Amino acid sequence: MGWVMALTQLRSFVEVYRQQSLSGAARSLGLTQPAISQHIAALEAAIGHPLFVRHAKGARPTVVADELAAGLGDKLDMAEAVLARTRARSGDLTGAVRILGQADFLAEMVVPRLLPLLRSGMQIRFAAADHAQMSREVLSGDCDLALSGYPVNDTNVRSEVVHEERLHAVAAPAVAARIAAAPELAAGLHAEPVLAFNIKQLLISAWLEANALAGAKNRPALVGEDLRCLQRMVIAGFGWTVLPGYLCNGHIASGELVEIAPPRERPVNRYYLVWIPKSLREPRVALVQGVLAGLFRSA
Repeated sequence: MGWVMALTQLRSFVEVYRQQSLSGAARSLGLTQPAISQHIAALEAAIGHPLFVRHAKGARPTVVADELAAGLGDKLDMAEAVLARTRARSGDLTGAVRILGQADFLAEMVVPRLLPLLRSGMQIRFAAADHAQMSREVLSGDCDLALSGYPVNDTNVRSEVVHEERLHAVAAPAVAARIAAAPELAAGLHAEPVLAFNIKQLLISAWLEANALAGAKNRPALVGEDLRCLQRMVIAGFGWTVLPGYLCNGHIASGELVEIAPPRERPVNRYYLVWIPKSLREPRVALVQGVLAGLFRSA
């Protein structure tokens, strides 16, 4: 029982340290505030130094608390996730795991990888969301995991790169031929309609900037946050766009699309698995998180 209690005390410490609030930590962990106070007091007695200075607005970490938090890093979260996955493989997995992501990435790259879990009886709930919505719902606990094309810049969130795709500028053969016939690539691109993932044209911008063609960007004729919409439109012969390999490699091979040759490089688009540490205390969430990360790594 001793190591279990030590783990509980350390978890309480980490949560108080992150939130700088005993009451906030109690709500997050589903414990009472007196229980959190007891855990902190037990750790302080074991270490021989105070860890927090209580004040009206919360708890300010001491230098000793800073050192302990730096030493722990994410090791405690990782240990709890491993324990949760171990429990999951032999325990009750009732309840569903909620996953947010970009619609085309979920459909093309994620769903097929989860087939073994679904066959084992796991319940998965997918929903499409943009980056801002993913960040909000992961932080609020309204979803368990997210798969985002962008990192989440929040210290309360954890993320891991699970997949990379080269970005390709593509068009139907006739459109690609017109672009190639232009005296300069930038002029050829600017003369044709561009189809963008969102109004900021993030994938378009990444490809243009990597190839020193930023001046070729123009107002998009179509904006759609499911890249399959853009894929189908360019296959139909309208405009050009930038797609990750999983949505265009097969169509380039078949001749439906032609890659617009990059003058310098094909930039890499990274995909992140996103979660908050406490979500991995749920065995079913820890299991899906581990399976997803492992399947992408082995792909």
